[in-house]
Amino acid sequence: MKPGRLNVEPHLARPDDFYQGLLELHRDLSDEQSRLANAKLILLLANHVGDHAVLDEALRIAREGLAEAVASAGGQPPPVEMDAIRAAMQGSSKEGS
Repeated sequence: MKPGRLNVEPHLARPDDFYQGLLELHRDLSDEQSRLANAKLILLLANHVGDHAVLDEALRIAREGLAEAVASAGGQPPPVEMDAIRAAMQGSSKEGS
């Protein structure tokens, strides 16, 4: 991976375990607590990444297609599933090629 470039290729050794941990993080939290936990996690990981160009790219990719996804779900945010995350990552890696 080049510096300043977001790695969107599958990189987690155990993605399903991470996803389970993410679900566990939110178990029994109120909506407000869940949003706060997400914000804290994002800021911790952003600090770890540290590269502003990579973070800007991640923000851009994360925003792509959100309006269409919500519209196709009848105005409700669709549930986030690991397959959807993988598909988004694969789509963004094709764009960057």
